[in-house]
Amino acid sequence: MVPHLTTALTGPLLELEQHILSNTAKIERWFRSQWHAHEAPFYTSVDLRNSGFKLAPVDTNLFPGGFNNLNTDFIPLAVQAAMSAVEKICPEAQQLLLIPENHTRNVFYLQNVARLASILRQTGLEVRIGSLIPDLTEPLTLDIGDDEHLTLEPVIRRGNRIGLADYDPCAVLLNNDLSAGVPAILQGIEQKLLPPLHAGWHVRRKSQHFTAYERVAQEFAKLIDIDPWFINPYFATCGEIDFHARQGEACLEKHVEFMLEQISEKYKQYGIESDPFVIVKADAGTYGMGIMTVKSPADVRDLNRKQRNKMAVGKEGLQVSEVIIQEGVYTFESINDAIAEPVVYMMDHFVIGGFYRVHTGRGVDENLNAPGMHFVPLAFETPCCTPNQMANPDATPNRFYTYGVVARLAMLAAAIELEQ
Repeated sequence: MVPHLTTALTGPLLELEQHILSNTAKIERWFRSQWHAHEAPFYTSVDLRNSGFKLAPVDTNLFPGGFNNLNTDFIPLAVQAAMSAVEKICPEAQQLLLIPENHTRNVFYLQNVARLASILRQTGLEVRIGSLIPDLTEPLTLDIGDDEHLTLEPVIRRGNRIGLADYDPCAVLLNNDLSAGVPAILQGIEQKLLPPLHAGWHVRRKSQHFTAYERVAQEFAKLIDIDPWFINPYFATCGEIDFHARQGEACLEKHVEFMLEQISEKYKQYGIESDPFVIVKADAGTYGMGIMTVKSPADVRDLNRKQRNKMAVGKEGLQVSEVIIQEGVYTFESINDAIAEPVVYMMDHFVIGGFYRVHTGRGVDENLNAPGMHFVPLAFETPCCTPNQMANPDATPNRFYTYGVVARLAMLAAAIELEQ
């Protein structure tokens, strides 16, 4: 039994959801035209925040690592979407090589790899797991719990193709976000590589994504006649930051002050009595590293050594030199009295499910992607692509439909971002 979802139903969000529900046909037609013009990423996950007065994406991942957290009832949706994605990319594909992160001790991540491989195998593909672990010279079988095992095999390069000792795949799917850069073995290969190398965090920036998202949100808002702010968080960037040397503080302070003023104006406009806040985080990278909540310019001016050390380093131990300052969106969702936020998963341009990221030790204005979090599958009553227009806007299928719409907007932005 999935725990009951509670949401603070205040302000214009119900109005927004009603607006989206009453424009479903128009929205779906618009999405169809967008997918004719832009190629959807192979797979995407989007972190959403629902504040009761605003519903917006706060992060978009092109190498999602939580397939093990999806509701198993909706795996058929994932298989169907994966079939569509594979047919577009490599219709004759029979063999696919899946390359994960180099984790061997994170059992939850390995369960994600196993679930993803299982979904892909159900499309008719032969799928094997290739590893980029530097000192791996022979297959490594890992116990991932529940009497399941995962075998990692060393990736081998022959000319301009990669594969395994006895395996020459048609296509290669990365579940490795390339934070540390592109390994030489992947450079210049002739096989179809998904996502493309430039989707990795060695190149990609959150600010580029939210620039594309701003454009998408404005067009969508015009389509259904809403204020784009309800679905779009303000953001700004600071480059040449060095938290240890205290360089770039003036830039950070200036942007924080200006953004807090912008948010205050919107809160006044809509009669919102909460305190505005912003999130400062690394412009590149994942894993919830290098993130802080800021409610005053003084918060970034008076960082102590511990805070500086935390902000200075991202995934793979890489130095943080660019940050994005993003409007903070409260989450007023909770599961069993713990703060929660929805994460929506998509393959091709279809919503296939999602889960709640839940944290008992964090507040409504804090990042939940942190040690101590756990996951609860989204309690779909029906798939989030089928709203019930006869029911109230806050009925479960309708709330999840709205989540699916906003998540697809973020995926569309990612498609545009990759083209650019």
